Amino acid sequence: MALPYSSAMSSLVWVEIDSEAPDRNIRELRRCAGDGVLFCAVVKSNAYGHGVREIRGLLPSADWLAVNSLDEGIELRQLGETRPVILLGHVPLERLGEAVSQGMRLTVFNRETLRALASVAGNPARAFIHLKIETGTGRQGMLPSEAVGFALEAASIPGVVLEGISTHYANIEDTLNHGYAEEQLRVFRATLDSLSAAGFAPPIVHTACTAASILFPETHFRMVRAGIGIYGLWPSRETYLSAVMGGRPVPDLTPVLSWKTRLVQVREMPAGSYIGYGCSYRTTRKSLIGVLPVGYADGYDRALGNSAHVLIRGRRAPVVGRICMNLTMVDVTDIESPALEEEVVLLGRDGDEQIPAEMLASWAGTISYEIVTRISPLLPRIVRPSGGGGG
Repeated sequence: MALPYSSAMSSLVWVEIDSEAPDRNIRELRRCAGDGVLFCAVVKSNAYGHGVREIRGLLPSADWLAVNSLDEGIELRQLGETRPVILLGHVPLERLGEAVSQGMRLTVFNRETLRALASVAGNPARAFIHLKIETGTGRQGMLPSEAVGFALEAASIPGVVLEGISTHYANIEDTLNHGYAEEQLRVFRATLDSLSAAGFAPPIVHTACTAASILFPETHFRMVRAGIGIYGLWPSRETYLSAVMGGRPVPDLTPVLSWKTRLVQVREMPAGSYIGYGCSYRTTRKSLIGVLPVGYADGYDRALGNSAHVLIRGRRAPVVGRICMNLTMVDVTDIESPALEEEVVLLGRDGDEQIPAEMLASWAGTISYEIVTRISPLLPRIVRPSGGGGG
């Protein structure tokens, strides 16, 4: 739920969104693309945990939006979104009419989808489809050898328009050796050639995720399709190093999200006290233990127990004990006079200190994508002026 920035004062756990950062990140990523390349902002999974209701209006530079499911696309339409929206995932056959009536662009990789479209396309809306080619991820997509047959079948269905064709890279973020991605691109280009020889030239060709958008202009075609980068996060350390070493423009990405909470109790505990479930932490001195009203039900990963830190007044306070469903304990002994309901930064900046999503991910043994997308959608997202309020 969106709240005015001032409403943070009445929240115990909340997310702050930098109002200018998302579109600034798009402009930075556009520096890597050629003239005339469309920009598709991926806002699936609640805008990577940032809040699709809030983020949608902060992306005026995006030409298209992308989501995974039909319900996500319908939510965008209900919010007043008029830009083209492409659905990247499978649409239930029984709901294809709904998708077409809402003007969704459909990613197609099953023949059953084409056949079901025959009964809904052109009544009266046309169905704009994008064929997805499987070039090496082993996920959804048609084999390159099937593409011409799909295109021929699509052309035979009144009201179906073959608008686009796409693929997705499997190993472009995780390595400094991009030979596998280059082979995927070779396979994709060969598929385009086969389609062209059969008389098909879909106008919207798109393959580039954030990493490809930054590293390989040859993947841009007519449109780039970026997700994690618009939220100010690099896909990986390897992507950043590849950009620096490759002499390409290196976008200056600004993290969009801060995650904050408050101290709801501060209590002195004697030396030798056990903290939390499982008695996994024991104080070695007389300690001040702060309790935070956030836990793994909110997306604060259970693996962060006894490993993470939080920020209070620009100083680090270690997480102690196991993360509970709704509570987390921190050692605030070295914070001078910590106060009830004082602000605590879980993710973001406070003074000269910072806990970025990548750092939380390393503590939890995962990736930044998972850290942000798992933040509970029930927590308020508060859009704040750029540079205001910390984080």
